[in-house]
Formats: sequence, C-alpha cells, structure tokens
Amino acid sequence: MVHDVQDRLCSARQHSMTDPAEAASSLKDNTVMRSHLLILMVIAMPILSPQGAFPVDPSDRDVVYATVGDQQLRLDVYRPQSEGKRPVVIWIHGGAWRAGSKDRVPVTGLLNRGFAIASIDYRLSPVAEFPAQIHDIKAAIRFLRANAPTWGFDPDRFIIAGSSAGGHLAALVGVSNGVGALEGSVGDNPRSSSNVQSVVSFYGASNLQTILAQSTPHGLSVRVPALQLLLGGQPAEQPDLAKLASPVTHVDASDPPLLLVHGDQDPQMPINQAHELHGRYKQLGLPVEFEVIHGGAHGGKRFFDDNMLSRVAEYLKTGRFR
Repeated sequence: MVHDVQDRLCSARQHSMTDPAEAASSLKDNTVMRSHLLILMVIAMPILSPQGAFPVDPSDRDVVYATVGDQQLRLDVYRPQSEGKRPVVIWIHGGAWRAGSKDRVPVTGLLNRGFAIASIDYRLSPVAEFPAQIHDIKAAIRFLRANAPTWGFDPDRFIIAGSSAGGHLAALVGVSNGVGALEGSVGDNPRSSSNVQSVVSFYGASNLQTILAQSTPHGLSVRVPALQLLLGGQPAEQPDLAKLASPVTHVDASDPPLLLVHGDQDPQMPINQAHELHGRYKQLGLPVEFEVIHGGAHGGKRFFDDNMLSRVAEYLKTGRFR
C-alpha cells in the first residue's frame, strides 16, 4: 500500500511536467498523497516502548485473580530469563483512578535486570468508589503470593510500583500493611499476606487532604472531577475517606523502603505531594530516596529510560539509589 502511494506520487510529478496547465492541481494532489504516505509509514513502524526496545508480551496474559460481582479482575505476568526465585514488581497503572489499563507497562526494562513483573487491573472509580481499588490490589498481591511457586516469584521480595494515580495507590498499599479497613475481603486467598517489601511511586499523590490547595489551575481541572468519582465527593466533604486514602496518614515505623520519583515542573500532580511523604518517612527515620527530575513534567521518557530503570533496579537490590 505504501508503494502504491509512492507510485502515484511519481506519476503525478511526471504528468505535471508534461502538462503545465495542471501543475497547481497536481501539487495539491501530491500534498494529500504525501500526507497519506506519512501516515502509512508511521502505522507500519514498530511501536516502541519507553526504553526504545520492542514491546514485551506477557508470559501469561489475563490471569483472573479475583471476581467481584460479575466483574473478573485480571493481571498479566512478565517473567525474566533469569533462573531461581525472582523478585516481582507489581505494577499499578495510572489514569486519574478512572481510566487506564494493565496493558501499559513502562517498566518492562526491569525484566533484563532480573525482576519479574505483574501488571494489575483494578476496579476504576466510575465502577466503584474508594477503597475498592486498594482492596483489589491487595487481593492481587495475596493471589500472587499464594501462587508464587507457579511463576518462580520470591514471596519475600514483593515490590509495588506505579505512576500518577497508580503511584498513589502503590504508596498507599505499601504503608498500609495490616490496616484492616484497606485490606478488604476480595479474592480467595485470605491467609496469604498482602505485605510488600519495597515501594516505588512515580509522581503519585500522598495526601488527598492537601492536594487541591497545592494544585495548579490545570491540576484542579483534572483532580477535582477525579476526586469526585474516587471519593464520592470532594475531600472537604469526605474528610474521613480522604484521610483513609492518604498514604501520609498511615506511615509508621514498620513500613518498607520507599523510592519517590517526581518532576519539579509537574502541572498535574504537585511535587509537594512527594515532599510530604518524603518528610513523613524522614521524620520516622525510615529508608527513603527522593529523586527530583529537574524540568520534568507529569511523566515522560526521563522517568522510564534505561538510565532511570538501572538506578531503580540498583535501589531495589541494594537500597542505594545512585
């Protein structure tokens, strides 16, 4: 099809040279055909991951980890080539709590660094209000731990990570080990632990009670309707639920190591959200690293390029972020 458009372009050029009266018309036709050719070439190109590599297909796709009503909750598993028990990164997608999919996994570069990945779908806010999202994610963790031998996971090295709304949910799961109101009863593995051993939050929220006061006008245009769906009202109208949904309120001395990555020019998720959680960890003397992406907005290549993922992997293995 691309070659057909190229042939037509060539023919049009030859015709316009032999019939000057039609040159203007041919030029217009050529412009349209060039546009078509460009579109076809873009479609024909392989879609690249954020790391510049070809996309990675899951080893196991659409695994049902729980059923709520008539909705099946699913996850995808990505397994590395390494042998033995592997740490697993449980990836939580973003999308303002109301959109997004497990299909978008910008951290697949961790596979060649010895980590398995499980990417999770959870009930979105148009379907179910908070804390349904946390109940689902914790059910997925229990499911993965109960089935760790199937995929060669090390049940003592579960890492939760996510971006944007997924970063918020990842942080909340990480600091709420043992919080009954957030545990829920979703799934069939109540005896398995939902604890995680490390947390990575890419530009996620940490305090829904302060986020609106910190937000830019653009941030408010996104966050106000998103919180309305998530909480069933604004934080001031649902103060107890907003507090329950805020990671900063749950931090205690037993919480796992935390890595925060946030852009200092984020127009959508205030960097002060990361500062609040970082400050709370530091206050309790807990292990925490805070990487500021100078000039970084709300996501982008610099958050998930090869250099960043190498540093994240080093942190998860050694506790040092260099």
